[in-house]
This record gives sequence, C-alpha cells and structure tokens, in this order.
Amino acid sequence: MRSAPLSALLPLLLGLRLLLGGGAAAQYSSDLCNWKGSGLTHESHRKDVEQVYLRCSEGSIEWMYPTGALIVNLRPNISPASYKHLTVCIKPFKDSAGANIYLEKTGELKLLVRDGDRSPSRVYCFGYDQGGLFVEATPQQDISRKITGFQYELMSKGIAADLHTASAPCRPCSDTEVLLAVCTSDFVIRGSIQNVTNEAEEQESIIHVGVNKLYRQKSKVFQLTGESGNWRGQIKTLLECGVKPGDGDFLFTGRMHFGEARLGCAPRFKDFQRMYKEAKDKGLNPCEIGPD
Repeated sequence: MRSAPLSALLPLLLGLRLLLGGGAAAQYSSDLCNWKGSGLTHESHRKDVEQVYLRCSEGSIEWMYPTGALIVNLRPNISPASYKHLTVCIKPFKDSAGANIYLEKTGELKLLVRDGDRSPSRVYCFGYDQGGLFVEATPQQDISRKITGFQYELMSKGIAADLHTASAPCRPCSDTEVLLAVCTSDFVIRGSIQNVTNEAEEQESIIHVGVNKLYRQKSKVFQLTGESGNWRGQIKTLLECGVKPGDGDFLFTGRMHFGEARLGCAPRFKDFQRMYKEAKDKGLNPCEIGPD
C-alpha cells in the first residue's frame, strides 16, 4: 500500500510542531541566516519533518539528499507588528532538485516551486503574512546528487514591488523619484556604460559600468580592477529595457537583490545636476549627495 505524501498529513504535522526536530543537532549546520542539512538520516523513517529557524533578512537553505520535509520559519529580529509590511522572496539554486516548495498557512498548501522547474533566475515573492515555507521531498529512485536549495530575502513591500514590477526598471524616473533614489538606494555612482551583455534565456541585460565617482554602495559590487586603478562593476536590468552602450555619464542608482545590483533610476548625469541644483536652491532636496 502506497503511503500518503507528507503534504497530505500537514494539519497533523503542524499540530505536532513542538515535538518535532528533537535530537537533530547532528543532521545539519546552521547559523542565524543559513541552514545546511542532509536527509540521509531520514532513510529509516521518511516521514520526518525538520524545523528550521532563521532570524536574518537574507540567507540560504541547502538540503542535500532530501527526504521527508522541512518547515522553514523566518523570524527576523524586528517587531512582530512589522511583519505585515514584509515581502519574502526566494530564488532557487540553478540546479535545485528533489523537492517541491509550498507556501503554507494554517494547514493549507499552495505550490510555489515545483520540483524540476528550471526557470532561469526565477524569483518567487509573497507577503510575509501569506504563510511560511513547507519544503517536501518528492519520491526518488536515487536521491544521490539531489540538492534542494534556495536563497531568501525579506524586504519591505514597497521595495519588493519596485524590483518585481516589470515596467519599473524601464520607465524613466521623475525628478522627485531620482532625488529620493539618491537618498535611499543601495548604490549610487556616476559612471559610463562600457558594454552591455544580453542574456536572452534569462531575459536580462548586464550593464558593464566604468565608475567615475562612487557615492555609496551597500556591497562591494563596484571594485578597483587591474593596474589602471579604475573602478568597475555590473548592474542588471530587464532585457526589454533595451539598454545599449553610449557616450556620456549617468547617475546609476539601484538595489541589491540576491547579491546582484539591480538598476533603479539612471538619468544622464547632466540632467541629474540640473534637478539637484533646482531642488537645492528651493531647499527641497531630501539629502545631500556631496561634491561632484
């Protein structure tokens, strides 16, 4: 007789949450942000469910030889009252396989990522209050070489909407949006487009940027290269935006997303100088960017 999948037993499993995961310390390595574990210890009792607790705004899950299931509890170190303003995004590893990933709330499951989905660079987002993550291993004849893994990020709903609204990176920003982007973006640089690489499969363009002035960066995306001592880096945007190499300097702003720089507002630098001066003269600029 074929046994029922774990997902069919989910209401019972959720009721037993406090009893699960005991004695599992030898099965995984974990810190506040990342979890790495193995399903090999579940071979003799495949109905095991592992509880995973993470308290960071970003990190990763890596589950080797998946059997049984994982319940992933994301508990960022912020006030629970702020949870309703959060969006969770996950990005499966390129070769992730061996499990389905569900969105779970009060025992109800909604399939988020199907085992074997090979959509390149696909990111799946949902409101924090829509539920948690339930990762269930799929039946396998051979679990060797199977690794289910994904990165996760938690961010405010407004930032997530900007990143995942298809038209947002392509639409020219208003003067007000540019000035706010200067104050709130993860990176702000003055630079030129050296080259553009289009990746048709992933529907993205990689902008190779030569940096003339670095105002701010959250991560070390833009770095000194070679003996010339020039700063360079890469920014990604949607292929449909049709970015092409060209003359002149731009003010590039944007967000970091799964370790990559994503393009936000990018006016020509001379246009930015104009709008910044006009706002400063009226006392309306929201922050100081410093000298050119």
